[in-house]
Amino acid sequence: MTRLWNDPASFADDMVDGFVRANTRWVRRVTGGVSRSTRSAEPEVALVIGGGSGHYPAFGGLVGPGLAHGAAMGNLFASPSAHQVEGVIRASEQGRGALLSFGNYAGDVLHFGAAQEAVRADGIDCRTVTVTDDIFSAPPAEAERRRGIAGDLTVFKAAGAAAAQGYGIDDVERVAITANARTRSMGVAFTGCTLPGAEEPLFTVPEGKMAVGLGIHGEPGIDITDIPSADGLAELFIRHLLDPAEIPDGAAVRGGRVVPILNGLGSVKNEELYVVYARIADLLEEAGLTVVDPQVGEFCTSFDMAGASLTLFWVDDELERLWLAPADTPAFRTGSMDTSALEPVAAAGEDEAEAELPPSSEESRRAARLISEALDAVRELITEQAAELGRIDAIAGDGDHGIGMQRGTVAAAEAAAALAEQGAGAESLLARCGDAWSDRAGGTSGALWGLILKTVGSHLGDTEPATAPAVAAGIAAARDAVMEYGKAKVGDKTMVDALVPFADTLSARVEAGEGLAAAWQRAAAAAAQAAEATADLMPGMGRARSHGAKSLGTPDPGAVSLALIAERVHTVLAAR
Repeated sequence: MTRLWNDPASFADDMVDGFVRANTRWVRRVTGGVSRSTRSAEPEVALVIGGGSGHYPAFGGLVGPGLAHGAAMGNLFASPSAHQVEGVIRASEQGRGALLSFGNYAGDVLHFGAAQEAVRADGIDCRTVTVTDDIFSAPPAEAERRRGIAGDLTVFKAAGAAAAQGYGIDDVERVAITANARTRSMGVAFTGCTLPGAEEPLFTVPEGKMAVGLGIHGEPGIDITDIPSADGLAELFIRHLLDPAEIPDGAAVRGGRVVPILNGLGSVKNEELYVVYARIADLLEEAGLTVVDPQVGEFCTSFDMAGASLTLFWVDDELERLWLAPADTPAFRTGSMDTSALEPVAAAGEDEAEAELPPSSEESRRAARLISEALDAVRELITEQAAELGRIDAIAGDGDHGIGMQRGTVAAAEAAAALAEQGAGAESLLARCGDAWSDRAGGTSGALWGLILKTVGSHLGDTEPATAPAVAAGIAAARDAVMEYGKAKVGDKTMVDALVPFADTLSARVEAGEGLAAAWQRAAAAAAQAAEATADLMPGMGRARSHGAKSLGTPDPGAVSLALIAERVHTVLAAR
């Protein structure tokens, strides 16, 4: 369990604050995370990494000379928002372009992708290489679908060393792609992890058992077995990672060179890991492999999860040189780094004051106050339902949907109350509430709900009356935007399964002449029916995709939360 926190909702912010204050030699706080507090004498391609918090030393602990230039740090187990990623890119980029690298998770892909497009629009050459090292998350033929776990380190280290040695953006990208293609990992867990303030872990493993192939967010493993001996665990790791189907192209077992990284996931002690590693070393040598610079410790954790993972990084001459190159970060130091030529970077100033609100009409301000009331009601609803939404999500996902939705709705409701008090119109209120929801919640749901609010707002404006046709048009546009952005379609077992019938029904009833409250009630009923029907679907998107059979009989949490929100908003509309 997790014991030390102030307010669970502010845990990630408090953690980043303490981390920066303890590590000013390496990092400074910037919008969205941290960036290097020093700069090399010559400009470098900027390596920007990131993901959810709760995985230390990933990701902030890997920022420093010879490794990453910045890390976008989201909330616990939730990807940073596009706004946060963009902030770190702009703080870290030095005029030679930026490479983004992160684990291959839906929320990270969405947010980093949006940030990449935003900085590209300003002329920054920005590329992306996702990490896909987890062999249990998809078969070799679908390697592009695999998620990233502790193999992040090999990709980050190779790319960061290349940047430090003056490589251009094309070659830094090439090195990262090659390092990823030559990295394989698998993990096991003996207990789940518990987030600050939570009464129960995100997932559980039966006493005396071990989950095999799980993800670092608590995504279910592919098997449950008895806990083996230390030697038995080493043999399990090596058997799977040296399966002929997992040997990278161009690599060979006999005569090959590998960097083994035995990673503790949070609660397994280094002494235990060393017992396991002794047998791993034997098995690698017996297979005819040369072991290069082995690493044992914590490199990518899962809060307080009891578990371990093994990564094999198959190096060639260039990758070995880059892996062994000096690096100096809060959590990973190797070689002898000459810091005499480093130049300090001024600490980031406070964020610019929020832009002034544009002019608005009284009709729009009245609509904004109603929206604020609705968002506050949604906040109350999700607070009540967070545990149940988490329970549904944990069946085939990672169990954090309720927590993420709670963070997002609290942030949006607080922003809405302040903006309504300041006299914001409907569009401005929804746009800024969308940013607040996305920043605080992170993850896929944070991105999509932020997009929904901003899209609806763009159809309401700040000076026009918020009519039923305008609202229906905004919801329809949000439906299209979500499907385009997330690439999900009806039948993929996502929030889209509830959003599409909600938007379609609302538009149809408004066109038929019904008032907004009556039309919304019918649309909410359609969403609820569709959300319930997702229990019979197999997931086609997101983290649950790898464990689809486990979700049969359980509705999709994203669809359920959307339907619940639609119903609660109706109660506010009906009261008016």
